[in-house]
Amino acid sequence: MEFKVAYNVGDTMALHTHITGGLLRLASVSALLFGLIGLSQPVLAGIATTKHNLSTGSTATNRVTAGTDEICVFCHTPHAADTTAPVPLWNKRLSTGATYTTYASLNSSTIDGEILPTGSISLACLSCHDGTQAMDNIINAPGSGGYDATGGGPNGLGYTWTGNVTAAGMMTNLPTTLAMLGTDLSNDHPIGIRYCGGGQSTATPSGACVDADFVAPSNAVINSNQVWWVDTTGGTASREKTDMILYTRAFTGATGPSVECASCHDPHTSVNPTFLRISNAGSGVCLACHVK
Repeated sequence: MEFKVAYNVGDTMALHTHITGGLLRLASVSALLFGLIGLSQPVLAGIATTKHNLSTGSTATNRVTAGTDEICVFCHTPHAADTTAPVPLWNKRLSTGATYTTYASLNSSTIDGEILPTGSISLACLSCHDGTQAMDNIINAPGSGGYDATGGGPNGLGYTWTGNVTAAGMMTNLPTTLAMLGTDLSNDHPIGIRYCGGGQSTATPSGACVDADFVAPSNAVINSNQVWWVDTTGGTASREKTDMILYTRAFTGATGPSVECASCHDPHTSVNPTFLRISNAGSGVCLACHVK
């Protein structure tokens, strides 16, 4: 069987009857069509199907009843983001007025990693989850003319909410949930704590914090910065979303890897319950870092 393709080259009609050429053309057209079909399909996974979709189009419990059907705007903005936030293009005011009680206050004898004041990416998580300000505290609101450097203050934009929120749109808890952590973090897994499985500053190698009770982290230099993570997939050469991400912070004497909220949680997907980066079947999340 041959495929015949006619086309003009100047004033000359040429026939291409080579079967391989014809098949290649069909393959190219098929690939293009499939690519266009793929572009037209709705997003089937990711944040749209999670509780972090706070828009009017969400099916989650906590969502606005009117105001915007945008999803990303409750956390991110392409313009006029908070320049003090450690999260890309953060669209919320950080809870600068909140005073947090950290796990360090328990003076546990088993802690050998330094605990810093609450900061880094964890502050971004707590800008909703500490319950001190409305979830619609948005610096750059949808549409034109909605910029407010304060995000509307603690009460935000005054949207109306469904779900477990106060009249001012601040997160609250049901008796069976713990999404609203409050400002006393002493009963939560330590954040801002130096990960002591190893890893150290490139400037101060002697600043390493090593404890055999923790899995040694992987590390790499990305954009001239040393980064760390705890590998969960067996591929230590690169950092994956399903690894336990460690965040670089300045500890006494050196920078080093820090455990933060997003070390264990990925806010953009609910493949696993409670936004965990990997399944906790068999305590997989705990045992990814802890040698027990």
